[in-house]
Amino acid sequence: MDGAGISRRGFIGQARDTAVVALAAAGAAGSVLAQTGGGAGGSVVARGRPMPDGVSLPSSPLRPKRQDSVGYAVVGLGDYALNQMMPRFSRSERSHIAALVSGNPEKLRRVGDAYGVPADARYSYEHYERIAADTRIDAVYIVLPSGLHAEYAVRAFAAGKHVLCEKPMALNSADCERMIAAGERANRRLMIAYRVHFEPHNMEAMALMRRQAAGNIRFVRTEQLSRTDPKSRPAENWRIDRALAGGGPLEDFGIYGLQAALYLTGEMPEAITATTFQPRNDPRFAQVFASVASQLRFPSGAIAQLMTSYDSDGSNIAHVRGDTGALIMDPATGYEGHKMRLEGRESRDFSLGDPTVQFARQLDNFSDAVRDNATIRTPGAMGLRDVRLIEAIYAAAGTGSVVRLSPDGRMRR
Repeated sequence: MDGAGISRRGFIGQARDTAVVALAAAGAAGSVLAQTGGGAGGSVVARGRPMPDGVSLPSSPLRPKRQDSVGYAVVGLGDYALNQMMPRFSRSERSHIAALVSGNPEKLRRVGDAYGVPADARYSYEHYERIAADTRIDAVYIVLPSGLHAEYAVRAFAAGKHVLCEKPMALNSADCERMIAAGERANRRLMIAYRVHFEPHNMEAMALMRRQAAGNIRFVRTEQLSRTDPKSRPAENWRIDRALAGGGPLEDFGIYGLQAALYLTGEMPEAITATTFQPRNDPRFAQVFASVASQLRFPSGAIAQLMTSYDSDGSNIAHVRGDTGALIMDPATGYEGHKMRLEGRESRDFSLGDPTVQFARQLDNFSDAVRDNATIRTPGAMGLRDVRLIEAIYAAAGTGSVVRLSPDGRMRR
């Protein structure tokens, strides 16, 4: 590719010059994620932000729920919480918003009033520990920037609450392990908010691939691409602040391409190669990568090629090629508008209803786990697995060599 593209050789030189990726001498490669300062005891702190643009708050509080509904404290009132998840509580059968946590008092007041959250159930980050005494709160839903997930999950467990945490679970595997251990000590449940596991098209795609509707899988390609506003700076956009976001697009929406490769093949990779690109003199990418590409080899011989970028025209696809057919998902893992086609012996287009049900179904799966000890479809162990794979991708990019993996996603030394 030309100088503006992804170049392994170019990246290795750049990484050596700027120390973007640290590598242990014995070959146990460290990762970008391990250098962020996030997690329990880390240096980053939660700060209140202004109300996001385009928020439409409800004109009246959400309807009452059944007697055994699980009360959630929503921790972090950013764009995703306000525009996607919180409105979908109305469609959940067993989940309701019981409390709010934010560092912006005015936003806390406005959102609390709109959702009917009592004034004494509105907490600041400074007084987060006070949720321990609030019996209206059964669980917390952590929707903070990724570098804060571990700290706020561990503190929620210490307060005796169950935890639903946005993805990625944390910015390094050590923090993921700490979160799991904290939940076990507190005897509380932990779920990672991988919503696509509850989205009808993705659920059907998993079922189709399990029954080999495209034959034996030979190749998977995923793209999760978008272009960050050229005016963005880390001070205003946490997704390009390394302490809060890790390496950038891979941890953000690229993780859905990684997930798709795993749940469509039904396998864990045994080897990874990867490249990254961080352009010079672009303030958007002073701290994070613009693009990350990786190739995964599975024990069956299937190959997955994954691409994610914060500096590309938008794309959200997952394509599978088998020896007798193909599955094309475009868009694949977004909030809505999903399209899916199967080609081969049983060619057909799929129209599987409203993709936005993924949000409420995710909530109800966790509420069922809290109330009835139901199986969590996307547990902490899955989040840990994926962060280990992300670490391996960065290590492969940093060394320019193949990283071999154990079945649990750990890098082999």
